Amino acid sequence: MNNLEKQLEAVLFWKGEPIAIKKLAQIFNKSEEEISTSLIELEKKLLDRGIVLVRKENEVTLGTSKDTSELIEKLTKEELVRDLGRAGLETLSIIIYQGPLSRAEIDYIRGVQSTFILRNLMIRGLVEKIQNPKDQRSFLYKPTFELLSYLGLSKIEEMPEFAKAKEEIEGFKNSQRQEEVEDDKTKDSEEKTVEQI
Repeated sequence: MNNLEKQLEAVLFWKGEPIAIKKLAQIFNKSEEEISTSLIELEKKLLDRGIVLVRKENEVTLGTSKDTSELIEKLTKEELVRDLGRAGLETLSIIIYQGPLSRAEIDYIRGVQSTFILRNLMIRGLVEKIQNPKDQRSFLYKPTFELLSYLGLSKIEEMPEFAKAKEEIEGFKNSQRQEEVEDDKTKDSEEKTVEQI
């Protein structure tokens, strides 16, 4: 396996969701033809393994092989009867009070990667993934009708203290942005001081 194939495999694993070949070409600064050729080689090398390359139109992702479907189904059922856990509840709350939003935004708010948590919530039918209307290369996550039904709500705004919680999260995000702006100003000032010295 050459270096590009290894890197493609790593990015697809890390991404955990479909990604356009065009986007991969941008990431690796290669042509779409070069990416497609390496994906074909990666696909061949994944034969007889537990992971397969899944294609849909011009997007690709990694998935589990057909041979492991029984095992994965068993594990999925076990996962569904377990509690959501703190990370799951945290992510679900963010989506309920801030959704629809992208995985990157969820990661930013939580401060950690949320790929596996989001997958778990989708398997349980609590959140769904929709195409981002502002960026066709990414997805947004939002609560499902099943979640609203489970919570006994007719609309998401009926969540306890919805407006207040939304306002507090916005306040937190604005303070984070302000801190980043202040950090940038401090760095610029330090760089200018060093240049003057």
